[in-house]
Parts: sequence; C-alpha cells; structure tokens
Amino acid sequence: MSLYIKSVGHYTPPRRLSNKDLESMVDTNDEWITSRTGIRERAIADKGVGTADMAYHASVQALEEAGMDAKEMDGIVCATCTPDMTMPGASSHLQRKLGGAEVAAFDVNAACSGFIYGLDVVDGMLASGRYENILLACADKFTSTINYNDRGTCILFGDGAGSLVLSSKPGGPKLSALYTGGNGQLTNLLHRPGGGSLLPFDECEDKDELYVQMIGNQVFKHAVRGMGLSATETLKRAGWDKSEVDWLIPHQANRRLIDAAMDRLGLAPERVVVNIEKYGNMSAASIPVALNEAKGQFKPGDKILCVAFGSGFTWGGAAIEWA
Repeated sequence: MSLYIKSVGHYTPPRRLSNKDLESMVDTNDEWITSRTGIRERAIADKGVGTADMAYHASVQALEEAGMDAKEMDGIVCATCTPDMTMPGASSHLQRKLGGAEVAAFDVNAACSGFIYGLDVVDGMLASGRYENILLACADKFTSTINYNDRGTCILFGDGAGSLVLSSKPGGPKLSALYTGGNGQLTNLLHRPGGGSLLPFDECEDKDELYVQMIGNQVFKHAVRGMGLSATETLKRAGWDKSEVDWLIPHQANRRLIDAAMDRLGLAPERVVVNIEKYGNMSAASIPVALNEAKGQFKPGDKILCVAFGSGFTWGGAAIEWA
C-alpha cells in the first residue's frame, strides 16, 4: 500500500434529534430505540445545508491540521450517497467552496461503505504515481432521504462529515491493507427507489418511493456476515492475527451489529470505538468521525481495524498502522 494519513477532520451539525423528540413524531419510545440500536440522539443538518457544506467544514479542519492548502491537493474525492444534487457531484461543490486547484473531483457512492471504498480508490490513484496528495471527504445528509413516519428508518440516521488528507509521501499513519466486496443481488433490501433515471420524481406514484426503504431484519443478517467477512479478509491481507488488533472502528449502524463485530474479534469493549449513541448512523461519515474523535487514544504502532457495510450491498475493511 502507498497511502499515508496526514490528517483527519470532522463536522457534525449542532442540532440534535433525541429519542424523546421522536416519541412525539412516530410510534416509538426511548427504551425501545436504545435497546435495539444504542442510539440516544442524532446529528441533524438544518434545511438549506447540503452534504458539501458539511464536507467543507470537515475538510477545512483536515487541511489546517495537515498544514496544507486546498490548492496543494491533486484531487478531491467525495464519498457520499446523498449529494447536493444529481449533478454535478458533491465533490465539485466542495472544490468550489474550498477554492481548490483545477484538479480531478468526483464522487464515490458505496453508501455506508463509502469511507472504505473511498480509501480503495484513493490508494489506487496514489499508487499510480500521478497523484501525491488527495482530499477524501466522506459526508452524508441522510436525513434528507428519510420518512419520519417510518419508525423502522427514522430512528437510525443522522448527518455528518469526516475528511482526510491522504498522501503517497511517507509519514503518519499508514494503510496496511484493504478489502472491498459487494452483492448486487440484494439491492431491494435497502434502497431509495425514486429520484433516479429508472423512476424519476414525477413518475413516483407513491410518495414513499422517494424515501429510503429497508427490510431491517434481513439487512441486519447480511450486515453481520458482511462485516465479519470484512474483518477476516482485511486481517488476512494485512498479515495480522485478530489478537494483534488494538482498536476496532466499525461503521456505526447499530449497537448490536457493533457488538457482533467486537465478539468475533474477541476485543474488550474499551478497545472498540463507539459514538453511535450521540450521532446515529451517519453513513459514509461514521468511521472517519469516530476515527477523528478517538485518535488521541492511539499510540504509535497501534493496529486499527475499520469495517463497514452498506446498501448495495457493499462492505469492506481497512487495516491502519498508527504513527
């Protein structure tokens, strides 16, 4: 691998939607939500705030920490499934806001696996030798896709962004291994049918088609398998035994899913980074936000395993050696 992490930044909107708030909106209660998901509140972006706005705040933080300017980036990659508009991509809006150079800017859509897929794409770009520094922004305004009459989905998701300055120049935490996988046969289990070319907005006969739809029990079953496979394959590629893992940073989708990944690796709870209780599922942003919040606890040489699962289905893992 030829990818080094020069810095990490994150942004979460200040507004919060608590379980108590949801009790007045849909048939649910705090105990039911907390026991099944581990979520107590969610970060919610205001109306008029787009994915690129959140990515901008996280990216400014990452660039400042790296001591670099946006014009020094050779490319901008945005991992998102909720771009500001269907075109151009969120990456172009981010490039405009940052005042970056006239370099490649494009989006990667792997839903909640966006961070891992984004790393995979950027690693290939850096390995080509044609790029040296790339900004990877992982951001989603998932609440813009949610039906707040559907208690199966509205309790789960929040908004946020996490950005990284990545480089081929040695120095800083190093990517040791990557694994990505997917199964397109299961798209119907977690999807948003309306708004694309197959079913444009004006052809939607049912308003529910405009929102995320999920068969929760099936998604959970496949997520357990996908994240478990991601952990196994990533460790194999890194040449690490699971006993060597110092930290696990899983996608923050559901506390029960996080616990399943923790148990599979035999890790103590204090070695697992969890922030789902205060943000909800922030899709592509969840791992980089958790990484940035926890990085003060990491020591040089620590082995960090990140695993994710998302719509598609997509899944994957990244092994990072801290420095």
